Amino acid sequence: MNKVEGGINYRKIFETQFHDLPRDVRASAAGTAEGSALSALCFDPDPMVIKAILENMQTSLDQARLIANHHRHSTGLAALAERAQFARDTQVRHYLLRNPQTSEPVLIKILNPLPLQQLYPLNISRENSERAKRVLRQVLRQKFQRSSAEERVGLIFSTEGRCLNLLIGLTFDSKMTALMCRRSYHASLIIQNLARFPATPPAVIGHLLKQQVVRRSPPLRKILLRHSNCPTELKRKV
Repeated sequence: MNKVEGGINYRKIFETQFHDLPRDVRASAAGTAEGSALSALCFDPDPMVIKAILENMQTSLDQARLIANHHRHSTGLAALAERAQFARDTQVRHYLLRNPQTSEPVLIKILNPLPLQQLYPLNISRENSERAKRVLRQVLRQKFQRSSAEERVGLIFSTEGRCLNLLIGLTFDSKMTALMCRRSYHASLIIQNLARFPATPPAVIGHLLKQQVVRRSPPLRKILLRHSNCPTELKRKV
């Protein structure tokens, strides 16, 4: 499909003006081109041409976004990710996550700097490539383990516990458990998600059973009491 940006069909320009030229000629042109010609060359499938574009002083985020969205060679995409000012751009990152040719090292490179809170929304996007979905979950889990207890608890509350589906197999440490037990819980969704998370600690289960929203809801109380970590003495009392 031809791509029209701002009323200019850059793919058509590439196909009519550059496509049949030798690779060396296209690469040479990419190093000095500007305006619509520079954007048109972003549709070149050869990574050598893409590298020449990235060395062009006229290259801006407009060209970086075109490359991230349309280039289909991992070498060219890796060259793009080496340019920090482009790799930090939200739109470039969005396109790289969708692009099936973005390699795992490039995905890790653009995702590692992101804070925990930004990684969860990216994880649930349906537009990402299958490789990106796998890497996103891996990076989220690794960052969750490295983050402070405050950041981890913050993620759980900001997502109402939805993030826990991506964290199966991980555990809460003592500081995180203490912070969870200091909070008041008013929404049933976060309680349900914690009740379904295998590693929710006994202390958190006990704290949840004391919340007013749970006391007023037999179904919530029931799923908490069924949790494998629910203390036996609480089951007996209830």
